[in-house]
Order: sequence, then structure tokens, then C-alpha cells
Amino acid sequence: MDNHSFFPPHEGMSLSDLSGLCGAELADPSFSGRIVTGIASLSRAGEGELTFANSAKSIPDLEKSRAAAVFVTQRLASHVPPDVAALIVAAPQSAFAHATSVLVPSAVKPLRFTSGSGVSEAAHVDPSAHLEDGVTVEPFAVVAAGAEIGAGSVIASGVAIGAGTRIGRDCHIGHGATVQHALVGNNVVIHPGVHIGQDGFGYVPGPRGLDKVPQVGRVIIQDYVEIGSGTTIDRGAIDDTVIGEGTKIDNLVQIAHNVRIGRHCVIVAQVGIAGSATLGDGVMIGGGTGINGHVTVGDGAQIAALSGVAGNVPPGARWGGQPARPMRGFLLDAAAANARAFGRKNGKKGGKDT
Repeated sequence: MDNHSFFPPHEGMSLSDLSGLCGAELADPSFSGRIVTGIASLSRAGEGELTFANSAKSIPDLEKSRAAAVFVTQRLASHVPPDVAALIVAAPQSAFAHATSVLVPSAVKPLRFTSGSGVSEAAHVDPSAHLEDGVTVEPFAVVAAGAEIGAGSVIASGVAIGAGTRIGRDCHIGHGATVQHALVGNNVVIHPGVHIGQDGFGYVPGPRGLDKVPQVGRVIIQDYVEIGSGTTIDRGAIDDTVIGEGTKIDNLVQIAHNVRIGRHCVIVAQVGIAGSATLGDGVMIGGGTGINGHVTVGDGAQIAALSGVAGNVPPGARWGGQPARPMRGFLLDAAAANARAFGRKNGKKGGKDT
């Protein structure tokens, strides 16, 4: 990486301290005093920089590495050059992520655009709103009547917090986001452009066309949730829309009214979850997947990218495809389709239809 960086280097940490912090074994103790100040990819890491390798595919780059230190598994340790310190761990990428949060702490949460503290004179905070000590409200943000915001939270520029909305402590609400009809827990990160609590898509046929169904529920977001840019979460129609503790939601995800998502789920970009669907704890949804309304995805289930979930998914299942089905069946069907396509192609070449 060139010298221009938006994230300044760390003042430095010894490999002895770093290995203890990440639970790694320093293969050669003579490197214990070596200092690392930053991070980089395996192919680009150089003096003072930390990196990682966690598969056999990384071996060519690992053997040419010029990094100060590298997290590796025991199996890959023999491929580390002699002048590079090997930090042996069971999960190199996880250890690298932990080290990154220490070496580049400013990248853990969204960066602020202003350096001031407290409520900006260019923001509008209704007199009936209650802000605990240590809340920052940046210019051009709006905090409506009766809203409550906990200590240490940052409301970035252009954010709109709706009437009666509650934001917990140590949250970060990113630029241009809107949060209304919502109860938000502690340590929640909402990235720029997220919209939470707008009315869901509800209509019924009437004598003059489609009649709108009023949406009177809430959005409840529990502690340590992170929501990516451009995501929309509709409030409940009658019941609440709920996002469970520790769940991580990527950019450009649509979550409809009355959806209930469990704890510690992972939902990747461009997923659409229709109304009243339920996801259990620890569910992982691949990018571009659509989940039908009123279905249940059981605890620990995994859905492959670009799938269409039309019915209930059992706990612990691994499904994929259109429509989604158990992964073994999906892969067999895909292999058979490829074989048929290959046969047709070869048949045309041979001059007759196979």
C-alpha cells in the first residue's frame, strides 16, 4: 500500500504482546521484540506489517512474503520465509481480524466527519428529546420530539431520528440514515443511508383498487447489531419487526414488516426477506437470496447465495438453489444439468443430436 492512507499506522506493538493478545504461538521466540505497526494483504505486506495465510492456495504468496509477521496454521508454518515471524493459530483470519481491531481501531466503527462533541448548533433537537451526557449530534441531523439517545452515541450529519424513537448507548448512526418507530439497543452500528421503521408494503384489494393497510408496529433492534449501507427495515404491521442480538446485516438488504431475525445471524448483500418470515439463531443467508413470507428458517441453517426459499427450512440444514432444497440434492441437480448441456454441445459438434 502507498504512503497515503486514511487509517494512520499504529504506534507499534511487539510480537510478544500481539501473540499473547491473539492466543498465537510465536514459532521463533527470537522475533518476540519485533514491532508491527500496520496490516496488509499477504502479497503486499512489507516491513512493519502484519498479514495472514489460511489455506494451501496462499502458499505461493506466503513463500515470497516480506511481511514482519504472518498468522498461519501449523500446517502452513513450514512455508513461512526465515526472516518472517510465524504466528501459529488454529484460525489465522480470525486472529488477524482481532489484531486489526487493535492496530487500526479507527476502522472498527464508521468514521465521523466532524471533530466536535455535543450537539451541533446546526442540528435540530426537539426540546422534549432526552439526550444523556456524552451524546454527539452532528450538523444537519434532526432528533424529533420525545426521542431518547444514550450516552456515547453518535448521530451523524443528515440523520433523522423519529419521534419517540429510543437509541441505546455507544451506538453510531451513519450519515443520512433515518430511524423511526424503533427501539435500538446498545453498541449498534447503523451505516450511512440505512432506513429503519418506514411503513411496510401492505395493501388489500378494495372496490376502488388497492387499499393501504396501516402499519402500526415497531422495529426492535437488540444489542451489538450492525446494519450495512442502503439496507431497509420496515416496521411491523401489527406485530414488531425484530433483529436479534449480535446479528450482522450487509449492504442493500430488504427486511419486510413483522420479520423476526434471531441472534448472531449473518445476512449478506441483496437478500430480500418477505413479511412475517422468521429466522432462528445463528442463521447464515448468502447474497442475493430471496426468502418467502411466513416461512421459518431454523436455528443454525445455512442458505447458499442466489437461492429462493419458498418453504420452511429445518434447523441446521444447508440448502441452496431455485427453489432452495437440501444442498446435496441441489448439487446433484446442478451436476446433471451441466452433464446434459455438455452432452448437447458435444452432440452438435459430432453432427448428430445426443
